[in-house]
Amino acid sequence: CEVEVAATDPASEIYTSGSTGQPKGVVVPHGAICNHMLWMQDEFPLGSEDAVLQKTSFSFDASVWEFYAPLLAGGRLVLAEPLGHLDGRYLAQVIQEEKVTVLQVVPTMLSMLLSESSFTDCHSLKRVFCGGEALSPELVTRFYSLMEAELVNLYGPTEACIDATFYRCPRAEAVAVPIGRPIANVHTYVLDEHQELVPYGVPGELHIGGAGLALGYLHRPELTAERFVETKFGRLYKTGDLVRKSADGLLHYAGRIDSQVKLRGFRIELGEIEAPLTAHPANGEAVLTDDDSRVIGYLVERASVANEELRAFVKNRLPDYMVPAQFVRLDALPQTANGKVDRKALPQPVITGGADEFVQPRTAVETVLAVIFAEALELEQVGVTSNFFALGGHSLLGMQIISQIREVLEVDVPIKALFDAPTVAGLASAMQGDQEASQRLEKTAELLLQLSEMSEEEAQMMMEAKR
Repeated sequence: CEVEVAATDPASEIYTSGSTGQPKGVVVPHGAICNHMLWMQDEFPLGSEDAVLQKTSFSFDASVWEFYAPLLAGGRLVLAEPLGHLDGRYLAQVIQEEKVTVLQVVPTMLSMLLSESSFTDCHSLKRVFCGGEALSPELVTRFYSLMEAELVNLYGPTEACIDATFYRCPRAEAVAVPIGRPIANVHTYVLDEHQELVPYGVPGELHIGGAGLALGYLHRPELTAERFVETKFGRLYKTGDLVRKSADGLLHYAGRIDSQVKLRGFRIELGEIEAPLTAHPANGEAVLTDDDSRVIGYLVERASVANEELRAFVKNRLPDYMVPAQFVRLDALPQTANGKVDRKALPQPVITGGADEFVQPRTAVETVLAVIFAEALELEQVGVTSNFFALGGHSLLGMQIISQIREVLEVDVPIKALFDAPTVAGLASAMQGDQEASQRLEKTAELLLQLSEMSEEEAQMMMEAKR
């Protein structure tokens, strides 16, 4: 049967983090999605020979483009297996086998993929879209030194339907990476607190209007009125992002004006994590900070409570990526002269990994794994009973660790093993096969340790002798 749909009718609802402790549902109309699809096909056309790898979680609006773009253009939609997006080698294998031409990733994942040797053999790739986090010039330079594909930087909140601006990264050495210019029929304004345009080069809050705007937040009229404002430029969404507009018209990201953070592509309101922390009966006040890779919780306790109990309490209420990696107890939260929490005065956490005491590696395999863990986590050392996730680890770092294990220990281990056994000791046990395989693994680890203590010339002589 035929169904009549207007451009203003709701097409999807996608939830994002909320500052009050409750996620907010963004209602996106059909017209916004159609505008994005038409722009993308016009600017980055796909054909019947193209294949797009779908690996983004359905809870992200970026997955909408991955699904629709190849199907609308008569191309192929290649679906990654569950948890496949966490395995760099698997993704590289799928790209090569299915001759994938277009890939979409966050910068953190792109960095991990570039560390996977087989990824550089993905010659079918024509274009890689990067979004969800700031794209560094170093990563752009590294990408072009290894890959033939084009790299495109994308920016856009869910409230503006997937992407609001874009920038084609040139192959020349990058100095800074702008978020670019608005896509077709989307308008961007850099405004001050009085909703007046700021001069070129002066930071201001980015406001977005035009065809990409969401209808608002589901059943949240007050929040909708606060974020979707009527101005002399029309109805605009206040992004909370500080940007500068250069004389050439390009937008450059300059930070946030609130407590919202971006971690590994996830948009997080720290208030949403603070709410369940203060809901625990043992806690009084709580404040959260981030250090670009993990969330740290600072607590003023009413009664003593173990870290694992707190972590489990929060995990039952929030997604895994929002659970604080570390908790710091304070007698009182430091305050500024005007009575607000002084985040700059918060002490640096001491990372313990959740273990009662530091346990040294007991085998060659554990020793090698401990080194791999420490390098990935940027720590001096890691005990064999310390929890990877409590040390600040996350899924993309886990992908890096698994890739290193496969490369140096020459053993195939799924990333699920790290989730099931997130310690050096646990992972070493999970890697043990039959007796012959275990002995071979231990000998490989022993050889690596011997090589690490030798000079380059001695190591080369030893390897030649082994051959």
